[in-house]
Amino acid sequence: MCLSNSLLLLLLLLAFNSMMTGSMELTSHTSSFPDNFLFGTASSSYQYEGAILSDGKGLSNWDIFAHKTGKIFDGSNGDIAVDHYHLYPEDIELMEDLGLNSFRFSISWARILPKGRFGNVNMAGVYHYSKLIDALLYKGIQPFVTLTHYDVPQELEERYGAWLSPNIRKDFEYYADICFKYFGNRVKYWVTLNEPNVMAIRGYRSGIYPPSRCSGSYGNCSKGNSEKEPLIAAHNMILCHSAAVKIYRNKYQKEQGGSIGIVMNAVWYEPFSNSTEDKLASERAQSFYLNWFLNPIIYGKYPEEMHNLIGSRLPVFSKNDVKNLGNGLDFIGINHYTSFYSKDCIYSKCEPGEPGASRSEGYALRTAIRDGEPIGESTAVDWLYVHPQGMEKIVTYIMNRYNNTPMFITENGIGVLDDLNSSTTYFINDVKRVEYMSSYLESLAMAIRKGADVRGYFAWSLLDNFEWISGYTIRFGLHHVDFPTLKRTPRISAAWYKEFIKNQTLANIFVPYKNEHIE
Repeated sequence: MCLSNSLLLLLLLLAFNSMMTGSMELTSHTSSFPDNFLFGTASSSYQYEGAILSDGKGLSNWDIFAHKTGKIFDGSNGDIAVDHYHLYPEDIELMEDLGLNSFRFSISWARILPKGRFGNVNMAGVYHYSKLIDALLYKGIQPFVTLTHYDVPQELEERYGAWLSPNIRKDFEYYADICFKYFGNRVKYWVTLNEPNVMAIRGYRSGIYPPSRCSGSYGNCSKGNSEKEPLIAAHNMILCHSAAVKIYRNKYQKEQGGSIGIVMNAVWYEPFSNSTEDKLASERAQSFYLNWFLNPIIYGKYPEEMHNLIGSRLPVFSKNDVKNLGNGLDFIGINHYTSFYSKDCIYSKCEPGEPGASRSEGYALRTAIRDGEPIGESTAVDWLYVHPQGMEKIVTYIMNRYNNTPMFITENGIGVLDDLNSSTTYFINDVKRVEYMSSYLESLAMAIRKGADVRGYFAWSLLDNFEWISGYTIRFGLHHVDFPTLKRTPRISAAWYKEFIKNQTLANIFVPYKNEHIE
C-alpha cells in the first residue's frame, strides 16, 4: 500500500467522524486498553496462503473438500486464495502501516508434514514459516501462531479417519513438537486448535465441513452418526490439545518463555425469556458448545449439564488423561462475532431439526428472532447479528467460570456480501464495519474495566479471503482484495483501526502476566 492511499483514507476517516455523533468517536479515545495490549488481525493458512502444492506441500482435507461439486457456494476453492504465501512481505507492510503489534496466522499442517508422521518433514515448508516469522519480528509484530485451523493432512483422513481415531494424538504430538522445535525460539504465543467446537459440529454433526459426516435430520451426508461422532472427534481433539501442551511445558516452555492456549468459537446465548427454564437452557447451550471443551481442559471433566443429559454417550477420560488435562492452558482465545437467544426444549415443544433442539445439543433451541425482531441488526452473513453487548457478557461469563484465566479476543469482525456490479470505491466505504468494530471494542473495554484479564484483540481480517463454504462471496477484510489481480486496497475500517490503535495511550491496568509454568 502506498503512503498516498493511507493519507487519503485518513482524510476520509476524519470527514466520516465529523458526520458521526459522539459514540464512535468517544470509543477510540476512552477505551481502557493497556499499553502492552496486543492489537492485531487474524488469518488462517487455507483461507490466505494459496500455493496449494508449492514447495512440497501435501494435500489437506480442505484441498480435497473444496474441489468437490456443491460444497462451496460459488464453486471456488483456496488453491490461490489471496496468495499470502508469496505476497506476505506486502501484507506485512500493510500490518506495519496499521500499527499492528501482532499477527495471528496458522501453519498448514500438510505443508510441514505432507503425510503426517508417515513421511518426511518438508523443510521447504519449515523455511517458509521461518521467513514469515522473521519478517514479522523485524517489523515489531509478534507472531501468534495456531497449529491447526480446520485443516489436517488428507493422508490422516484416509489412513484412519483423522479426528475419529485416537491415532491422531500421535500425529498431533509429532507435528506440535516439530513446530515448537523450529519456531518456538521466536514464537511467544501458541494456539493448539482453532474452534474445535466448530470442527466437531460442522464436520461430524451437520456435515457441511470436511469430512462431511452426519446422519438423520442433521444434514445430507452419505455416512456418519450425528449423535455419536461429534463427541468422539471432540474427545480426541481435547486429548490432542493436552498432548501438545504437555510437550511444550516439558520440553520447550522454560527455555523459550512462551505461552500456549486454545481458541474457541464463543457465542453469547441470551435467555429467550425470563423464565427459569429458558435461563437454564442458555446455560446448557454454553455447556454443549463452549464448556464442552474448556471444562475438560481446565477442570478435567465434561460439564455437569452434558453428563445429566447424555452421560452414557460421553467418552471417558482415563486417570492419566485427567492428570494431564487439569489447568491445561495458559490462555483462552475467544472468537466472538454474534449472539443468539436460547429457548428451553425440555419442558417446551421444539420442532425436530431446529438448531439446538436435540438431546445431543442440550435441548436448547438457538434462534435470533424473538417476537418477530432479531437480536441485533442482521448482516450479509446468515449467522451474524450485530449485538455488541454480547462481547462484554461472554468475556465476563468466561472470566467468572474459568477463574479469570488470561484471554485474547482472537477473532471479531463483520462480513459484507460481494457485489460484482459495485466499484472498488463502494467497497472501501465500509461504514458498517467501523460501527461494528467500534461498538464491540467498547463492549470489550467494559469487560476489562470490570476486571476481565483480556490481553489482546485480533480483527478478522486483514484481507478479504476465502470464507470457507461461502467461498469468495463474503468479504471480511479491512483491505479490499480484487481477486483476479490480488490487488489490496485499504478500506475506511483500516484507517479507523489505525487511528484507534494509535490513540490507546492509557496506563497499564493489568497485573503483569506471570506464567505459572515457567520458573
